[in-house]
Amino acid sequence: MRKRFLPFFLTFLLLSMVFTGCSTQNEPTTGSSGNQDQTSYNVNPSGTDSDSDVPTVYMTADISSEGMLAVFEALGWTPTGNVAVKLFTGEPPASNYLRPELIKDVVDTVNGTIVECNTAYGGSRSETAMHYQVAEDHGFTAIADFQILDEDGSMTLPVEGGSVLTENYVGAAFADYDSYVVLSHFKGHAMAGFGGAIKNISIDCDCDGNPAEPDIHDIGILASTDPVAIDQASIDLCFAAEGSESLQQRVERQNGLHTLEHAEEIGLGSRTYDLVNIDE
Repeated sequence: MRKRFLPFFLTFLLLSMVFTGCSTQNEPTTGSSGNQDQTSYNVNPSGTDSDSDVPTVYMTADISSEGMLAVFEALGWTPTGNVAVKLFTGEPPASNYLRPELIKDVVDTVNGTIVECNTAYGGSRSETAMHYQVAEDHGFTAIADFQILDEDGSMTLPVEGGSVLTENYVGAAFADYDSYVVLSHFKGHAMAGFGGAIKNISIDCDCDGNPAEPDIHDIGILASTDPVAIDQASIDLCFAAEGSESLQQRVERQNGLHTLEHAEEIGLGSRTYDLVNIDE
């Protein structure tokens, strides 16, 4: 029997790598959450008519453990079975990774095991023993169990509806988990143009151990069950921010939006979404 994995995505628009942060410039519409204290924004980048089936992306400007837990709870999603928390452990010596004290409450709430894979490039996370040491040095093993998914090799997953691939290699321990909570920090990326939820679940989130200073101020935390919607919302928020010119140029130069365009084409998610600010 094929196991069905339940995903949940949290993206942090905060101080990370080169670019982050911003504020929305959309006019509020009727909220879809049923909470009259919340403000909803309908964003329709493709120009098509919006409908009630578009995914919701929740947002808070409260970049704290309390804010993260609040935006998680706003989604009304409960993971089942054995829960993995996928994140980026941080490339030494000075990469921008999510600090354990920020994510601990959500990890505790879902009773999750923090997971990551070894990198395919050099560095301190390319081999299992070194990678476990990085996870310990960066404080992740102090807040939860931690596992390298591919420490015992790989397994394959069939790709249905893809345009090129017919199978995908993942860590052998991938199937040990029933639900995945994906924690990403959104940022500009030298090769992909940007990195967010899709990049985090497909390969890794960041590889620069000495990142440049950010050009954009922190924004907040986004949450969704749709990886395309949350990445599109992150792009929209950052592009609207003061100081985003270099990010926009990099994404355009690297054809970064093609990731979202193709992801929507193959049914991974939707670029049209409702943005709900839980702070208002």
